[in-house]
Amino acid sequence: MSRSMVFKMERPGLLQEGDHVTVTEGTLPSSVYYTIDPSLAMSGNFPFSERMETREGIVTAVEENARGYYVTAVFEES
Repeated sequence: MSRSMVFKMERPGLLQEGDHVTVTEGTLPSSVYYTIDPSLAMSGNFPFSERMETREGIVTAVEENARGYYVTAVFEES
């Protein structure tokens, strides 16, 4: 089973489709978030019940819209 996740990237050109990425999990009092190493893009917040099982994935899309740059990555989970 695969899991798709969107990350906010502050500048263009940091990641490209097909890039292999690793993520680091950060914790807040009531949720978790993920950062593509080394601090290239950051996810939104997720409840603890939706924690990721794996920390490696592949970038499938990089998009720009009025709000900025967004990276979609897919992670294989069991």
